[in-house]
Amino acid sequence: MSPVVTMKALLESGVHFGHRTNKWNPKMRKYIFTERNEIHIIDLQQTVQLLDEAYAFVRDRVIQGGTVLFVGTKRQAQDTIREEADRCNMPYVNERWLGGTITNWYTIQQRIFELERLERMRDSGELDLLTKKEGLMINREIERLMHRLSGIRNMKRLPDILFVVDVMREDTAVHEANLKSIPVLAMVDTNCDPKNVDYVIPSNDDAIRAIKLIVGKMADAVMEGKAIRSKDIEDEEMLSEPMPAGVSRFIADDEELEDEALLGESTLKYLGSTKSPKPDELDEDDLAVEGLVEDDLVENDLVVDDLVENDLVVDDLVENDLVVDDLVVDDLVEDDVEDEAPVEEELAAADEDEPDVEAVEEEFVEEADEDSTEDVDQA
Repeated sequence: MSPVVTMKALLESGVHFGHRTNKWNPKMRKYIFTERNEIHIIDLQQTVQLLDEAYAFVRDRVIQGGTVLFVGTKRQAQDTIREEADRCNMPYVNERWLGGTITNWYTIQQRIFELERLERMRDSGELDLLTKKEGLMINREIERLMHRLSGIRNMKRLPDILFVVDVMREDTAVHEANLKSIPVLAMVDTNCDPKNVDYVIPSNDDAIRAIKLIVGKMADAVMEGKAIRSKDIEDEEMLSEPMPAGVSRFIADDEELEDEALLGESTLKYLGSTKSPKPDELDEDDLAVEGLVEDDLVENDLVVDDLVENDLVVDDLVENDLVVDDLVVDDLVEDDVEDEAPVEEELAAADEDEPDVEAVEEEFVEEADEDSTEDVDQA
């Protein structure tokens, strides 16, 4: 699985730069790679691994319906915290952390209600009925509360995760989260104490680019978890939605639905189709008609059986005719053979009666020789 952030992106953002060596916290020794020009260099391999773990934790908690409170009150992180928190629709604190925001949430919530009441007075025009001084004091109170509580005014309960940019600056927020057993994720620099942080992300917490990179990835984890949760909720709502009586969400292959189950009432009236009566509601005439139809079907079956038997008889007759034809053909062939025998005998006799041509020629030659011999003697 590819990491959430590559090593190259961390180097380009300056995440690896720590504080000066004379300001380091010895508890951060295992996260320090080396020292260069009296400045500690953070081990980015551990940063990549720990950032993946924090990303997965935030995503899984948001899938379960949790909320993340982004906290960063230092000047370098204020704008980034507000932008990323608004992007993922999560509460944030980018001004001074009010003591008791977590441990005394009831009182903080009362101040939020007071802010909403004053805004309703201003929007409804009630301030115009007051004196100028009273109206100015109320407007100043609205601005003061908005400055402190604008990021958490939509938070209805305590957060499930606390994400902090600078642990040393936000030590009060980390302490309150530890008291309420809320998991803490934090960007921890080389001058911080990581013992109160549940998910440590070794990083430079002073560079604007480094803060923007890490906070942006946490916001991406929140958005990914929300997307997965919304999809799961849609599936659950679809499955939990009640279906009409007699209609199943899954239809078997061999199941056939009647027109009454598929068509509406107006369509059925237009087609003139009515619901088929039950067997108990059938009258005597219908039963009689059904009996006649059954008798006709039985008679038709008998007729078909007779026809099948007749076809078999015809097939037997045809086979017998074929056998007779074969026998007649065999007799004719035998007669032809008997007729050919006398003809062959006559031809043989005729051959015997013919004279032998060679014998006749020999006799003629001998007679000619004898005549020539006699002629010579007489001469």
